[in-house]
Amino acid sequence: MKRSAIILSALALAACEQQPAGEPVVRAELSDAVAGDELAALEELVPDVGGVPDPNSACLPVTFEETSLTHCTADPATHRIRTSLAPASGEEFGTISAWAAGRNESAIAFVMNAGMYGDDLRPLGYFVQDGERLAELDRGEGSGNFYMKPNGVFFGTGGNWNIVETGVFLRTIGTRPAFGTQSGPMLVMNGELHPEFQENGPSRAIRNGVGIDEEGRAHFVISNEAISFGRFARFFRDELQTPNALFLDGNISSLWNPASGRMDERRVGPLLVVERIDD
Repeated sequence: MKRSAIILSALALAACEQQPAGEPVVRAELSDAVAGDELAALEELVPDVGGVPDPNSACLPVTFEETSLTHCTADPATHRIRTSLAPASGEEFGTISAWAAGRNESAIAFVMNAGMYGDDLRPLGYFVQDGERLAELDRGEGSGNFYMKPNGVFFGTGGNWNIVETGVFLRTIGTRPAFGTQSGPMLVMNGELHPEFQENGPSRAIRNGVGIDEEGRAHFVISNEAISFGRFARFFRDELQTPNALFLDGNISSLWNPASGRMDERRVGPLLVVERIDD
């Protein structure tokens, strides 16, 4: 895959509005749609942090269909994944930097926001942290990306990670995993794109997601500029070749990559923490 300079994007908290036809609607709290003038204003704030990628970094810059992305890989042989929650109080509540304060940076490969959350920063839908279920599986109906069926669950124990549609998870998973987060919509299901995605629809946002390849590796991707659902999903299917991939969130999408010094300061709630396994 072609490498390019990393471009960081600023947070866009846009007012709720009707989505263009053919694109998923968004949850009530945050709009995934960014108007042209808003996007231009954001791009003026994007710093130039290009350069040679750190060879020790699990995250690398890529370009897909002329769109800048950052691709982070978690390998079961060298990494473990767990979930956590950003602090819900304090001056910097709801940020990865507040969560990271005082932690051993050398043990962290990267951290990315997990599934969606409510006004209290608590996760929407199923969420398991260190084997404890903090929120139940949500099979209800509603508006927003989370409720755009099928949605799904990213979960695992040790080095065994998986992504399945919510209904399949309910029917087939009988043992509680060490970590789990529910989100939606599914981006890729058994090698097929979500049926409601346009090829490159007009709704654009900073987005992130995760997919699992045939070798069991987890591929985390965050866009460095606004991207459509269709293009984002195709990257997982065509470039990463992940039979199943799950959308995590949009516009609040955030990454901490200690190897490059990237620390996004957007408001987050649930987190996915990828740690290095001690030699």
